[in-house]
Amino acid sequence: MRFQVKAGPASRQRADCIILPAYSAGPLPAATREADRAARGALRALLRNGDFRGETGDTLLLPSVRGLRCPRVLLVGLGAREKCERKALRKATRSALAAVTRSAAVEVVSYLGTEDVRGTDAYRRARIAVEVWHDAAYRFTALKTRASERNRTPKQRLLGIAVSGGDTAEVRRGIAHGQAIGAAMALARDLGNLPANICTPGYLVGRARDVARGNARLSVSVLDEARMRRLRMGSLLSVTAGTDEPARFIVLRYRGAARNKAPVVLVGKGITFDTGGISLKPGPQMDEMKYDMSGAGTVIAVLQAAAALRLPLNVVGLVPACENMPGGSATRPGDIVRSMSGQTIEILNTDAEGRLILCDALTYGQRFRPAAMIDIATLTGACVVALGKHRSGLMANSGPLADALLAAGEAADDPAWQLPLGEEYMEQLKSPFADVANIGGREAGTITAAAFLSRFVGTTPWAHLDIAGTAWNAGAQKGSTGRPVALLVEFLLKR
Repeated sequence: MRFQVKAGPASRQRADCIILPAYSAGPLPAATREADRAARGALRALLRNGDFRGETGDTLLLPSVRGLRCPRVLLVGLGAREKCERKALRKATRSALAAVTRSAAVEVVSYLGTEDVRGTDAYRRARIAVEVWHDAAYRFTALKTRASERNRTPKQRLLGIAVSGGDTAEVRRGIAHGQAIGAAMALARDLGNLPANICTPGYLVGRARDVARGNARLSVSVLDEARMRRLRMGSLLSVTAGTDEPARFIVLRYRGAARNKAPVVLVGKGITFDTGGISLKPGPQMDEMKYDMSGAGTVIAVLQAAAALRLPLNVVGLVPACENMPGGSATRPGDIVRSMSGQTIEILNTDAEGRLILCDALTYGQRFRPAAMIDIATLTGACVVALGKHRSGLMANSGPLADALLAAGEAADDPAWQLPLGEEYMEQLKSPFADVANIGGREAGTITAAAFLSRFVGTTPWAHLDIAGTAWNAGAQKGSTGRPVALLVEFLLKR
């Protein structure tokens, strides 16, 4: 899909199709009212006669409406005017674009963005249109062998986003931001959906280099296991001890501001496959553990978006990448390892491995003297139990940072929910043999995981996003969601 700004009333558009909004009751929206006058009341009659109800997401494709210059009109319902907000607009936009793809229309002009939907402005409505298209059009067919299945990508179309008043600059900005976010989410989804025999730590290195190639603002460096040993990353290396696949530590830097400007450091959990190690996971749904690198995919994707948007700030992406496998040399429950920070860790469960690679990455991240540090990880099943697939879990040692991330999630429709983080939870992590244990029992598992990580950030403003419930969908619609890319890009945009 290509996007452009379109001006002028609906009745004068010569596109293959125009998309017009309607409510379930009350006056017609301005754009639809103007088209209805040209059509001598034909559109209003459909609503009056009950042929189109206007409920959220309802669509009706009309061929050759007399008085209009385009051969098709697509009516799209926004529901009750007083209840119409961003979620309704997203649903209506998705329905509209689905209906367009079922038609033969190539050039389409949408007037959905001209409605003053609650919680939006012209920028946000244009961005929503582009983001929804990217999400709806996404297909992962790279590993299909039939040409008919490999080529199931939607036909190229041109979507004109209509403007009203002096909104042209804001609509253009919304389109540009939506394009960057949509492309970044597609990258994160591709990385998540690839199987672990392809998406290895080395493969993530290659994709990070692809993102940086040709962009003077991006640079990549990679630490191998020998370098990690010299840095004394004993916690990270304990996770990769049982596998033949070499671990990698990716440092992806974006420089959009002066070198002395403190960066935002993003740390993404990159377990490219998680068997649980010696604490072996049960077999059902273990195939979904290829998604355990979703935090890593998010970080690489967000750095791509930052470069595409030329954001005027510095961002560092850290990706500790490895497998967690059983084997003769694998770490055992009861083993004690020393982290890069010097703290010793008693490993009571080798399936609590994400925090073991993240703690060394967080220690490494402090060398950049960040303005803020955020880790993103599919960390705990407890978070799925607590919040389901609707919201990512958020814990932080900084109120302003937590507030900024929560606000960004709400604005981007990629929400998080803050859980407490207090000293009382550290009590559960006490070990009689080491400085800290890597698990704290069944109670408050999501919070104790964050409490463990908080020991490795010093005084840096830090937040932890647990995306175990939001990073992928299970079941028949199994696949990566690309979350929380939109949340993090929104956060960076607001900085």
